[in-house]
Amino acid sequence: MAAFGNLSERLTETFRNLRTKGKLSAADVDGTVREIRRALLDADVALEVVKTFTAKIRERALGDEVNKALNPAQQVVQIVNEELVEILGGRQRPLQFAKNPPTVIMLAGLQGSGKTTFAGKLARKLQKEGHTPLLVAADLQRPNAVNQLQVVAEQAGAAIYAPEPGNGVGDPVAVSKAGVAEAQRRQHDVVIIDTAGRLGVDAELMKQASDIRRATDPDEVLFVIDSMIGQDAVNTAKAFQEGVDFTGVVLSKLDGDARGGAALSVASVTGRPIIFASAGETLDALEDFHPDRMASRILDLGDILTLIEQAQQAFDEEEAKKVAEKLAKEAFTLDDFLEQMQQLKKMGSMKKMLGMLPGMGGQMKQQLEQFDEREIDRTEAIIRSMTPAERGNTKILNGSRRARIARGSGMTVTDVNQLVNRFEQAAKMMKKVARGESAGIPGVGAMPGMKPGASAKRGKKGKKQQKPLQRSGNPAKRAAEAANAPAETAPTGAGFGLGSAPQEAPSEADMAEITKLFGRR
Repeated sequence: MAAFGNLSERLTETFRNLRTKGKLSAADVDGTVREIRRALLDADVALEVVKTFTAKIRERALGDEVNKALNPAQQVVQIVNEELVEILGGRQRPLQFAKNPPTVIMLAGLQGSGKTTFAGKLARKLQKEGHTPLLVAADLQRPNAVNQLQVVAEQAGAAIYAPEPGNGVGDPVAVSKAGVAEAQRRQHDVVIIDTAGRLGVDAELMKQASDIRRATDPDEVLFVIDSMIGQDAVNTAKAFQEGVDFTGVVLSKLDGDARGGAALSVASVTGRPIIFASAGETLDALEDFHPDRMASRILDLGDILTLIEQAQQAFDEEEAKKVAEKLAKEAFTLDDFLEQMQQLKKMGSMKKMLGMLPGMGGQMKQQLEQFDEREIDRTEAIIRSMTPAERGNTKILNGSRRARIARGSGMTVTDVNQLVNRFEQAAKMMKKVARGESAGIPGVGAMPGMKPGASAKRGKKGKKQQKPLQRSGNPAKRAAEAANAPAETAPTGAGFGLGSAPQEAPSEADMAEITKLFGRR
């Protein structure tokens, strides 16, 4: 979501200013639309898309659906959300498979857009779904392109067809056609053809791509576009649409410092759906593109559905049942704790996961950036330096044992002490969760390793119990204390619910607790 970071922050701030208004005037609407327009233009969204988008928002915001709403500000957010979904393609469109295998998928795009890496990611994803993909090395011009695809195929555990060495040698059209025949002979049900790109759009590139399409008659032609390309996204997409006529779009490098304008422009301008979003270097970092979920992320409303899906893929159901049984018997050990942390690690970047929670992408952006993704590795090193008896019973960890563990893991005794404290607090919290009680941190408290509130004690209703202020007997000091006393403020969530009540972001105290576990200051 880094690609939409600045846009999300700008839009969230714009909507936050509306929350104090009980009724919206035409001037309020115009001011909001003006800020949205600026935010989109700064994000490199195509001008024609911005004009259409803001015109629709203004028209609907001045209509009866807002004027008669109980909460006009939330209604405006809902309108923006719905219009964002529309320009992102409306609804998710899955990959189309042929009735008679093999399904032929041709990849097209500029050089450096991430086609070869995406080919490996798609092969890995299809294998998990029960398919048997064959990668075809038809990029015979870029130096070492064939070797790169061979490495990617090996990492993905997929078969590859590469009869030519490349580096300017071989006919890409003949290789592509032969690759489809090879897939039929070897009974692969999917063929992924990696084609050549150029540094820019030219006639030779389009002719070659068009010839490959005619020779292989692909079921899908996926246009892979770099999310960091900016304003050139629209012109490049139009050129490929005219020259190759692709059927779907793949957004690559969404985790980079891009402004995100490509995603908001391509689908609207070309009328072709975005099918996949790629964010990350690993071959598992590929998601089906859901316009409604992406719109929610951009507006900092969270993406809980994707988070749940990733958790279901990463966590083993049988292991989860064993942990639940151990919690019921109060036999949760550091070995179980380590296993939960490792399964959490399989889900990918902790920053990315927490960014899917409502309100985390905007107001908590700075705290998320301070996360240290290597903290789980440090935790693993400490636990693996313990004996089986020490993992099973932390009560036997005296001073000398902790010093030995610190030396063995390359950490300090303080690190060991903090881990043991976190584990004991997490075990208590997870036992509460198993019994159906409140765990302390809404939304994130039930995650393995998350500690309950420690920065402030909480009462029965979850509110912080503050000590009464000590008043000085000196009138002058008492006046100074009163002037410097912190004002009481109501909690303000960065997310906006589309129902009756706004969603609230985790508090600063909650973020501090999470940061203590996974990131070092």
